[in-house]
Amino acid sequence: MLEREIKLGVTPGFELPPLDRIAEGVVAAPTQETRLETVYYDTPDLRLARWGCSLRFRQRQGWTLKLPQPSDGPALVRRELEFPGDGSRPPEAATALVQAYVRRSSLVPVATLSTMRKTVQLKNAAGDLQAEVVDDDVSVIQGLRVANRFREVEVELREPGADILIEPVLAMLKAAGAGDVDPTPKHLRALGPRAAGPPEVTTIELGPNALTSEIVRNAIAESVATLMRHDPAVRLGDDPEDVHRARVATRRLRSQLRSFRSVLQREWSDPLREELRWLADQLGAVRDRQVMAARVRSRLAEVPAPDRPVVGELARQLTAESEEVRARLALDMRSDRYINLLEKLIEGSRTPAFLPEAAQPGTQVVPQLVRRDWRKLRSAVKALPDEPGDADLHRVRILAKRARYAAEAARPIGGQKSAAFARAAADLQGVLGDHQDSVNAQAWLREAGTGRAAFAAGELAAIEQFSARQIRSEWTEKWKLLDRKRLRRWMI
Repeated sequence: MLEREIKLGVTPGFELPPLDRIAEGVVAAPTQETRLETVYYDTPDLRLARWGCSLRFRQRQGWTLKLPQPSDGPALVRRELEFPGDGSRPPEAATALVQAYVRRSSLVPVATLSTMRKTVQLKNAAGDLQAEVVDDDVSVIQGLRVANRFREVEVELREPGADILIEPVLAMLKAAGAGDVDPTPKHLRALGPRAAGPPEVTTIELGPNALTSEIVRNAIAESVATLMRHDPAVRLGDDPEDVHRARVATRRLRSQLRSFRSVLQREWSDPLREELRWLADQLGAVRDRQVMAARVRSRLAEVPAPDRPVVGELARQLTAESEEVRARLALDMRSDRYINLLEKLIEGSRTPAFLPEAAQPGTQVVPQLVRRDWRKLRSAVKALPDEPGDADLHRVRILAKRARYAAEAARPIGGQKSAAFARAAADLQGVLGDHQDSVNAQAWLREAGTGRAAFAAGELAAIEQFSARQIRSEWTEKWKLLDRKRLRRWMI
């Protein structure tokens, strides 16, 4: 479930106003009162809280894990997962999802809350629940005493259409004395400033005078943080985009370690790149099949109607293969090898093993390293035959990606100029990536099934061949847009 709630602070004397006329067609149910006894679990150094997660046990409700989600409005958005079990220890299914954060630490009780909750349900004329307005009087328990107390009001949105209630509900609550929107979760308020600290992996704001070491450290930290944030969702496996983003983060980091190897100790960076290759291959095996399944499904309308059921079966076969490979990935992500890699990445995001050259100003070193990647790309394009092979174009794509990632890391000193170069490289990478996806699909389709399945696979392969030919006529235009002097003048 996706939990969407808006929190407001209130004073001890606050009273919930009548909500029965909040909007036309909305009915407020009678107020319900409930006592909630909740224990939150975290590592001793509060890693879950600092990564935006929470794991709790609530009497008569079981275990709940909440994972942060992006939000562009006032609502605090979190993915809410429920697990059965008593309060003796966190369930394995829940702890497995946050293993990247816990690693070799342990989950222990860190906060005990006793809450008197008043709830008003807002329903439409058909009786469907749209939102809940909750008044929580919270006591933070330490041992046998109340260590702290606070109150808050939550507006929890139960349906996407309930967004129209946000403005009138907040207006009524503020008119009754509620304070400003405060997205701080209860357990963070209970645990105090230490829980609101930054996660283990953070980036810092850099300016044009940044040192080379600061730029490279930031690039490493950004990729590691992205991988860590998508780790739980990769384990869940219900959104292919999470696998994609984790794979991109892994490949970006591996590429940047290569681009900046002249300022890194090779005995540190080379083994790390090899382990990242292992992880990227594991993620890629899942992602490639997910992409192929989506491509096959997208071609349904392009094949004759009698063959569409067979094409649908081919797509299901690819989906099944991707799930089988993802299950193996999930096992690998619980292995010592993966946990060791995460430990090295986290440590590397804080203190990479630099050579003395990294102490120089970024303006004197980083543009040269980006230019080196650019020259390799340009040389590869110039060396292409008139009719480049699939492997030739795949190589160009890899080099374009490497130049793009290096330019992205250089943003603190390159500003908008390096960002423009990176965008143009991404456009070239994107069109050649589509070509490679088509090539991969053709290879799979050539081996797919027998009888009618083989015939339908042949039809799809022909469609993919046509698509690949079209892309071949487009990629050179993207290259011309990238190969402009004004995009690389910032490179020394």
